[in-house]
Amino acid sequence: MLKNFIKTAFRSLLKNKEFTLINILGLALGLATCLLIVFYVVDELSYDRFNTKADRIYRVNMDLKYGGNVSSFAITPPPLAATLANNFPEVEKCVRLIHDAGVRIKKGDQFIQEEKVVYADSQLFDVFTLPLIAGDAKTALSAPNTTVITESTAKRYFNSTDVVGKTLTLSNNTNYTITGVMRDIPNQSHFNFDFFLSLAARADAKNNDWNNFSYTTYILFKPGVDPKKLEAKLPPLMKKQLGANYDQLEKSGNYFHLNITPLTDIHLKSNRQYELGVNSSITYVYIFSAIALFVLLIACINFMNMSTARSANRAREVGVRKVLGSSRSYLIAQFLSESLLVTIGAAIIAILAAWALLPLFNQMAGKQLVITTQTFMWLLPSLLVVIIVVGVLAGSYPAFYLSAFQPISVLKGKVATGFKGGMFRNILVIFQFAISIFLIIGTLVIYNQLTYIQHKDLGFNRNQVLVVKNVDVLQNAQTFKQEVLQIAGVKNASLSGFLPTGVIRQPDAVFNNKIANPKNALFTEIWPIDENYLNTMGMGIAKGRGFSNQFATDSAAIVINETAARMLGYGNSPLDKKLYRPNGGVMKEFHVIGVVKDFNFSSLRDNITPVVMLLSEDKGALSIKTNAKNMAAFVAQVEHKWNSISPNQHFEYSFMDQDFNATYRTEQRTGTLFLSFTTLAVIIACLGLFSLAAYAAEQRNKEIGIRKVLGASASAIVTMLSKDFIKLVLISFAIAAPLAWLSMHQWLQGFAYRQNIQWWVIALSGLGALVIAFITISAQSFKAAMSNPVDSLKNE
Repeated sequence: MLKNFIKTAFRSLLKNKEFTLINILGLALGLATCLLIVFYVVDELSYDRFNTKADRIYRVNMDLKYGGNVSSFAITPPPLAATLANNFPEVEKCVRLIHDAGVRIKKGDQFIQEEKVVYADSQLFDVFTLPLIAGDAKTALSAPNTTVITESTAKRYFNSTDVVGKTLTLSNNTNYTITGVMRDIPNQSHFNFDFFLSLAARADAKNNDWNNFSYTTYILFKPGVDPKKLEAKLPPLMKKQLGANYDQLEKSGNYFHLNITPLTDIHLKSNRQYELGVNSSITYVYIFSAIALFVLLIACINFMNMSTARSANRAREVGVRKVLGSSRSYLIAQFLSESLLVTIGAAIIAILAAWALLPLFNQMAGKQLVITTQTFMWLLPSLLVVIIVVGVLAGSYPAFYLSAFQPISVLKGKVATGFKGGMFRNILVIFQFAISIFLIIGTLVIYNQLTYIQHKDLGFNRNQVLVVKNVDVLQNAQTFKQEVLQIAGVKNASLSGFLPTGVIRQPDAVFNNKIANPKNALFTEIWPIDENYLNTMGMGIAKGRGFSNQFATDSAAIVINETAARMLGYGNSPLDKKLYRPNGGVMKEFHVIGVVKDFNFSSLRDNITPVVMLLSEDKGALSIKTNAKNMAAFVAQVEHKWNSISPNQHFEYSFMDQDFNATYRTEQRTGTLFLSFTTLAVIIACLGLFSLAAYAAEQRNKEIGIRKVLGASASAIVTMLSKDFIKLVLISFAIAAPLAWLSMHQWLQGFAYRQNIQWWVIALSGLGALVIAFITISAQSFKAAMSNPVDSLKNE
């Protein structure tokens, strides 16, 4: 019986090659898109789950309201970890990490800047699953000046993994003994470092100051413990440690709260300051999961629509089969077997297509996805379920619809055929194009916002600015700056590591008077800069002036941004106002000499916060403003100056505009993926519309012939065949437009600086859908309109 079903189904599919090809291609595109998105979603949801104790690991966070600002941090006071481990029975272990991106390690004759360096407690390997291939995990980080490195790092520095006992020299001439080599951390980790240095030698590791926030703290709970119960004990703990300061903070309307986040939630649900890595967002997981479902639904709807549209062609077949004794259940099984056969063929093509497109998808998504044996362990059973579900769902309506035909009605030709005979089919077309229009609107809104970000006036000029990093390793950074200023094409240069596109930040409090009371405080960024900084960055002065070497009093002067002036209540008279900052146990007085126009120095998702600038030496980076035409030659000249001063220090640089673009790489990738998936969804929808238009024209073949004989023009026939489809697209637009507007309006709320959804975006999406639909339909309509009426009427 099964063999007969398959044989009959195969013959039927071969008999209608065009129908079969479009069906398989549409389903294959839908399934391939689904597979790629599933790979992406599974990868996002698997972060940190390689840790065997992941369900018991939590990170401690800090929420702070102080001096008019509300901030959330992923860092805590240094003594917190030991206090929790020693005084709370719920805690099994605690471990601290502190990231240091400014470490330079000697490799050959040069010191190489290493970004992936972190200091860690010796309990690191008790909490996280980071297996060593050499060394003892229990003692690897116990002693001062010891380090554990990854397998790939060992090969990079020593061309071998047999490196335990060897030493690494830092730029400050400190030697670290390698006590372990660990396997490379999986990509699905919220932190990914190459060097783990022991905390034992760091002075601040033993700091008992609860007002100092610098360490990322993780807790490993004992089995069976409710983490929320410990979280409830954190406020009393902070009140005990801070004493009168805590009470003063609360009374002034401010707060200092500690809370915890599950390890497996960090990557998708945490976006705090001082994260150990760049996190993603659960919103994008939801968005792409919805797109996968929508694309698959569109592909299934195509199958159902085309199958029911062919009802006239297969009605007599059903009638004859019923007259010859076929039961309805037999016919249902027959049609379902055809559906499953098409789905199996589409699934095979989809797997091959997904495998072939995976490298391109990785490039677009910024992923490193690979199909491994483990992937097939869950992929094949899942795909089998999808084949059965999609095959049955896509074939169920055609099967039950066609098998319900009455033989007498069929053989007399009374079965409703053509476009107007399928109300359910019309509903499916509306649903299909509503999804497509929804995705088109979403794509345009995302690209509109990204374009707005790229061209928004940020308050500084990031173009043509070369940033030379880690200038502090040079013995005389000022000499290097003066040498660079002599190069042709250099307009200005500034020494400071505090850049609008950088990561170095220094939040602290300043006060309106000499009393350090939270009521008089402003929690702000404190940036040490030089006298050339504002001009190099192209920042505008709203009031007063910038720093100058011609004024000796500028050593006690500050420049604030407009937000700081507003929050301090200075109004139109900010100049010469006094501010105080704790310095060595005393309150140092500063006077305001200028107000710089507000500039964005964090994501455009966030509002601009206060900035206070001091005239102070900082050698974190040298920013060079240039008008050079040949940037490669210009960089070579700067590198030559660097090597002439310090030949053993590795030269590292970036361009400020590229650093800015990197901040929004996630949104850019999201926009690219959204565009790609939307394009696929529209193509799949058009495949279905193309087939429906073909069958509509075929079923009205005689009508078209008669109309032409009676004098109907080709344009009139095209209009007749197209208008019903166009009506459905217009209904789809009326449904999709408000839903898309609401959804994308909600997405835009995540940006403090955003462009509202313009009316033309909605209009353009609707017009685009109409044009695409008309072009798809007209290909068949023109063919029918230009056919010879003799061919369709010769049998009448």
